[in-house]
Amino acid sequence: MKRLFFTVLLLPSLLLAQHTIKGTFSPAKEYNFALLYKVNPTMSDYVTNAEIGEDGSFEFKLDSTNTKGTYRLVYAVPQEDYNFDIIYNGKEDIELVFNSETGVEFKKSNENKLLASYTNSMSMVTQSIGNYFSQESKDTMALKAIFKTQKETQESFEKLAKNTRALAFIKANKPYIPKKIVDVNTYINYLKKHYFDYVDFNDSILQSSNFLEERMLNYVFGMSSGSKDELENYKENIDVVYSQMKMAPEEVQRILLFDLWQQMADLKHESVSNYIAENYLMDVAVNLNDQELLQSLILYQNLSKGTVAPDFDVEIKEKDKVITKKLTELKGAENYVIVFWSSTCSHCLDEVPQLQKFVNSLEENKVQVVAIGLEDEPYGWKNLTYDYPEFIHVYGEGKWDNEIGDAYGVTSTPTYFVLDKDKKIVVKPLDFDVLKEYFETK
Repeated sequence: MKRLFFTVLLLPSLLLAQHTIKGTFSPAKEYNFALLYKVNPTMSDYVTNAEIGEDGSFEFKLDSTNTKGTYRLVYAVPQEDYNFDIIYNGKEDIELVFNSETGVEFKKSNENKLLASYTNSMSMVTQSIGNYFSQESKDTMALKAIFKTQKETQESFEKLAKNTRALAFIKANKPYIPKKIVDVNTYINYLKKHYFDYVDFNDSILQSSNFLEERMLNYVFGMSSGSKDELENYKENIDVVYSQMKMAPEEVQRILLFDLWQQMADLKHESVSNYIAENYLMDVAVNLNDQELLQSLILYQNLSKGTVAPDFDVEIKEKDKVITKKLTELKGAENYVIVFWSSTCSHCLDEVPQLQKFVNSLEENKVQVVAIGLEDEPYGWKNLTYDYPEFIHVYGEGKWDNEIGDAYGVTSTPTYFVLDKDKKIVVKPLDFDVLKEYFETK
């Protein structure tokens, strides 16, 4: 009984046994809070948060429920852009310094310092190789020495990292090292060919980090082909990346492919985003029964430049009669501007009069405006429409729950689309100033 009693007393202290992750952010005034997440292959679990002091200091206390793995420290929003990963092995405290320009430096934690040291060492060797080729040096002995250093550095760090989580990252990052002297073009071609030789997309440690994402993006955006234009080169690289990840769980594929899709969408490379969706991501969404993702991909595709805008009914006057036509049936204008607005939107009440004045300054039949009022009730909207007799007005009943607004993915007002005479989308201006600039420079 006495032994059992002491065991019961000991359990809380075992649970509370702590390690810490602490450090300093600089410049301190730029940071307020830090969030900590445990990274898993398909999601991140919130762990805790800490206030960042006036001197930039913070501290997370980890108890025995915080198991070893990769943790992600988020220090600003959007979270996906402002974060860095930390290896926690459950055995040591971690101390770091983060600077907005130089990044993270680990002051305490053998495993994180080891990985950082490896990254820096290999980066310096890579820079030496780049310098050699850029200077068009003919000193083959010097190149042999650089490759020898690269090989020995890789082997040394693999040995040092034995029985650590860092080993997975070090081995996966192992570069192509020629066994004989090659010219720069041959070297680059072999780098591309062997880029994924040591990357295992099924490795749970790699999945529970940003390594696979960074490796993927570096290949897609960094490996060029002189015989193809930029967008075609991206597509070719995406095919290679998918061939490497296709045996990974589809949940992992979804995360990586969606991130790549989003990168291309942010860069306005719509044809590449749609290539990813059509060839890979839609199939993954269907297999996972991810209807939300599937509908988002379809919506993006439907609103891409060069596609015919989603159709809807409009009422127009012809020979003193009000008749109903489809948007695609309208004729007579060189361009059509669709503007989603609202009588209760202050930005709209500022921009729509500017739109009217600008369109009226253009030559006749240059632009026809189709104004869709997203409204909860029609009365205020109807009164305002009389101020814009040149526009074709459409009542968008239900405001944010409106069929036309949904078809155009509208989440705010005003939202603009510019169509050509065939009702194909040619540009999606962010605001009136961008719309005006488009026509002025056309």
